This record gives sequence, structure tokens and C-alpha cells, in this order.
Amino acid sequence: MTDPLDMQEQEESPEQQDVKELRKHEDRQLETWGAIDPGKGVLLGKNEAGSINLSFYMLARYMNQQPPSQSYHDHLGNKRNVDTRNDIELHRAIMWLRGWAYDPKLDYVLQFWTVNTSKTINIIGSIAYNFDKKFVLQAGIDGLPGARSLNGQHPYFLSGDRFMGDEFFKPGFTMGLTARGQLTDILFYRLMVGNALSEVGIKASQFTRNMAYGGSVWVLPTGEFGPRGGYGDYEMHEKITTRFGVSATQSREDRFAQPDINDNPNNTQINLSDGVNLFSEGSLAPGVTIQRANYSILSADAAVKYRGFFFDVNYYWRWLDGFKKNGPTPQDNIFDHGFMMQTAYQIVPRKWEIYSAYTYIWGEFNNPWEVVGGFNYYPRNTRNWRLNVMVNHVEQTPLGSFFGFYTAGQTGETVALSTDIFF
Repeated sequence: MTDPLDMQEQEESPEQQDVKELRKHEDRQLETWGAIDPGKGVLLGKNEAGSINLSFYMLARYMNQQPPSQSYHDHLGNKRNVDTRNDIELHRAIMWLRGWAYDPKLDYVLQFWTVNTSKTINIIGSIAYNFDKKFVLQAGIDGLPGARSLNGQHPYFLSGDRFMGDEFFKPGFTMGLTARGQLTDILFYRLMVGNALSEVGIKASQFTRNMAYGGSVWVLPTGEFGPRGGYGDYEMHEKITTRFGVSATQSREDRFAQPDINDNPNNTQINLSDGVNLFSEGSLAPGVTIQRANYSILSADAAVKYRGFFFDVNYYWRWLDGFKKNGPTPQDNIFDHGFMMQTAYQIVPRKWEIYSAYTYIWGEFNNPWEVVGGFNYYPRNTRNWRLNVMVNHVEQTPLGSFFGFYTAGQTGETVALSTDIFF
């Protein structure tokens, strides 16, 4: 005969069931939060109205680009100087406040984000409602899912930033609506409509009525690919684990130029394969300016992890067309395609990792390429603190920004020494 006291201990009140469900939801939050996903951090407080957690990410880096003095000629024969870098920076600092409010399924993120190398400071975030695991609807900042690395991998890259192939082709981060979910045990998706390819440095008054659209679908045959789907096999998978995906983005882009003396474009997301900004004056013909253009990208990716070994390959196809311009140009459309592959191996599990990468781009005006080598050292038993060394060789890199490793037009080597903490 069952003791009534035992039955009382086994039965749970509705309040206890709510607490259990809330804890499950909070655990899920820590692993699935979207393209700008905070770390676990610390719990600052929680009551019946909600919760608040604090986490942060910081990257300190020394970078030296060689040779110091460089120049190159673009596809129109114009000589362009390459302003190489040699500096020490607390490159990136991000702090998140996150949790749920009023309803355990109503998530929020408040993000303080700065890139000190470009003096960029933003307060951004998102609000999401988790209807179920098949459908989460979010409003706020997110990455347009035109390439795999914009679907939640950061900061679990092999180095502190993306490599050349990914950096050149990918879309950027913008405000918009995102729907994401897990349709089956192995099938995942993310869809987004946003304001533009990138909202960095762009005011709402500069936007046109055109929107940017993107989507990504991927399959995980074993149901998982490690935390955040990150690069490298820090987890030391005992069984072969794979991921296969397809992503696409389309946007009608504007120069976003302010009416000033230089009329410089604020849209810096799209470069030609010789490092020239599509929207800069004279990019395709002397004295001619592209005011608007269609950007379309399709990418496919496949990756595998097994006992500390990691391999990933991405192929990209990019189309630029529909030019609105103030004069004739030799090209009315531009097609670039290329691939990036990267690999890593844990030579001492969860302590020492070596990695390499290679990119080649078949461009309309140039065929740039890159080869990368480096290693990671993890001082403690966590992936969230590491020391990183990266050395690359590039041939006339087609992109340049203060966000990553590249200066447009550079041919030569870059050495980067860094440490980053994800808390």
C-alpha cells in the first residue's frame, strides 16, 4: 500500500511545475539565442515578473600588416594606396543584459556593443517570443542569414574574426523581424526581413522603402553540432557529427550618402573583387556613380567534427545588378563566386588547437586568394577564454574594414595575436 506522504512528495503543485518549466526554458535560452547570443554570464536577479542575466565578450588584439608601404591599380587603372595597420587595440567589447519578462516565453536582450578600432558604439537588442521550438519570432538586431557564420557561431570562430572569403561575400547585421525554429529532430531554419544588408552607421532617415530578405536551412544528421554550432571540435565528438546547409539573401541597396562636400557613401558592405566600393564615385566608369543596386547571394556549406578534427567548406555565389546610375558603365551586372575552407585539430584535447584556412575568389575584376595558419591555447577548462595566433598571406584582398583582419588591396602578410573572453 502506498504511503500518502510518499504520494504527496511525488505530486507537484502547479507552482512547482511552472518553476520546472521555467528552468527548462532558461537552460534552452543559454544554447539557442540567435546570431548575437550572449554567454551564460551571471544571474543578477529573478522574481515572478522576470529575470536578468549579465554576460560579456571582449577581444584584445595586436595586428601587424606587411609590407608597410603598398599600392595597387584597380580595374580602371587607378593607383590606390593601401593604408596598412600596426596597432594594439581592445578591439571589441560587448555586454549583454538578457532574460525574460512577464512571460517565461518572452525573451529580451539589451546589448552594449563597441568596436574601438572604428570608434563604433551602439546600444541594441531584441525581443523574442518562443511559441514553441518550431517557431520563435524576434524583433530587433540580427544577422541576415546569407552565410553560415551569421547563424549564431560567433564568437566560436577559429580566430577572433571571419576569414576573407566569408567576410567578402556575407551580408551584415540589421534591424528586422526574424523567425527561427527546429522543424524536426535534424532540420532547422531561420528567416529574416530587415532594413538593409547592414545597419552599421546608417540612420533611419537614410533608408529607402526597400527591404532586405534572407533565409537559411540546415540539417544536423545527429541532431547537434556542438554549442552554437561553433567552428572547431573543442567538444571532442566521439561519433562523426556533420552539418549541411543552404543560405540566401537579397536586397535592393542604396548608397546611403549624406549630402556633404565629399558625398561619400555610408554603405560600405559591398566591395568589388578588386577592393573598390561599388557605391564610390567612379567604381565602374570615370565620373559615374552607382546610386542603387541589387545584391543577391546564395551559399552552401558542409562541415564535420570527429575526435578533435574539424573541417568546413563554404561556397558562395554573388550577383550585383539592377544598377541605378548617372551615366553609362561597361557592366550592367557583376557575378563573383568563390569558396572558403577551414580545418582545425585538437593536438592536445581542450588545450592546444591548430587550424588553417584557404579562400579563392573568381571575381569580375580580380581573383584574390588567402591562406591562413594559426593556433589556439585554452588556459582553463573552457572554450570561453583563449589565446590566439594567426598568420595569413593575402593576394590583393577585395575588402577592407576596421572590424576584421583586412585592408582593401593588400598583398602580403598579417600577423595577429589576441586573447578573448566570453563570459
